[in-house]
Amino acid sequence: MSDTQPEAQLTSLRQSIDNIDAALVHLLAERFKFTQQVGRLKAATGMPPSDAERERVQIARLRALAEESHLDPAFAEKFLNFIVAEVIHHHEQIANTGTIETQP
Repeated sequence: MSDTQPEAQLTSLRQSIDNIDAALVHLLAERFKFTQQVGRLKAATGMPPSDAERERVQIARLRALAEESHLDPAFAEKFLNFIVAEVIHHHEQIANTGTIETQP
């Protein structure tokens, strides 16, 4: 086995990881477009920024999906909790100011 073969394989694997990372960023951007619409609807109708029951159901659903996909369910839950916290923050901003302040 030559020394270049492992390097070429590593480069190929990293390119696949980079492609997946790009897809994740695009998917998150799309997800946040919809959650911002939810935030505007909630603000317009006086609904609270968070929905504990919806979050509970979503966490259970994501944990089950993670198990089916052989992904650590605890990691999946942490990931969703991180996203949900940001969504709630956006909903609070929309309710208070009518917009979302973005970081540069």
